[in-house]
Amino acid sequence: MSNLNQCNFIGRLGNEPETRFTQSGKAVTNISIAISEKYKDKNTGQQVEKTEWVKIAAFDKLAEIMQEYLKKGDLVYINGKMRTNKYLDKDGKTCYSTEIIANQMQMLEGKGESSKPKVSVNNSSGVTVGDNVIQVNNNLDDFDDDIPF
Repeated sequence: MSNLNQCNFIGRLGNEPETRFTQSGKAVTNISIAISEKYKDKNTGQQVEKTEWVKIAAFDKLAEIMQEYLKKGDLVYINGKMRTNKYLDKDGKTCYSTEIIANQMQMLEGKGESSKPKVSVNNSSGVTVGDNVIQVNNNLDDFDDDIPF
């Protein structure tokens, strides 16, 4: 039996995509999305909204497409796997950071931009462009972990 590491999120971009390139020239794009939930507080009866921020990293063609098409405020669907990184802060204290490595991205709507093309990106192989839909497939099996940061 194998383990399952799959995460699915729908949220709004809290910032513009940030893209860097590895020493071998592969694109790496980072975004963060706000995931909100609303519920009624049992004690006060008031509606409460709670927001979680999810850090997302994408590689290769998926990273390039995210950089080109996504803007702050866009609503997106992200499918990926969770990865936790361990590092030392400036004081030598051990810290942990969790992010989602995106396998798939789909734009659900742009903020006030109905003419923007719908983009669906999937990590497999090849690129397909259809009526107002762009399908991009990446193969991350050969990705070298040479990220300089």
